[in-house]
Amino acid sequence: MAKPRTPICIELSPEEKAELERVSRLLAAPHRAVVRARTVLLLAAGGSVSAVARQVGRQRRIVRKWAQRFVRKRLRGLEDLLRSGRPARFSPQRRRRVDPTGL
Repeated sequence: MAKPRTPICIELSPEEKAELERVSRLLAAPHRAVVRARTVLLLAAGGSVSAVARQVGRQRRIVRKWAQRFVRKRLRGLEDLLRSGRPARFSPQRRRRVDPTGL
């Protein structure tokens, strides 16, 4: 017996599509943001979860995760959530002052 498929239907507003396309082309954007934007764009274009996962080089569960977060929270859903853990010892500004290369 085949497992029931849960289709993910994403419809983008013109503003959302423009923003996702902009992010997907940015060279200075974090790679994770580019992959998430491409994932949503490919799903909105009618791609299956499996096909999109192959194209962006992620597992199907990851593609579903970002698709579901986008459906629930739209563009804000593609941002990283706050994580628990030890606070940063140095602020990003102080880190740049100490190491100008940012490494």
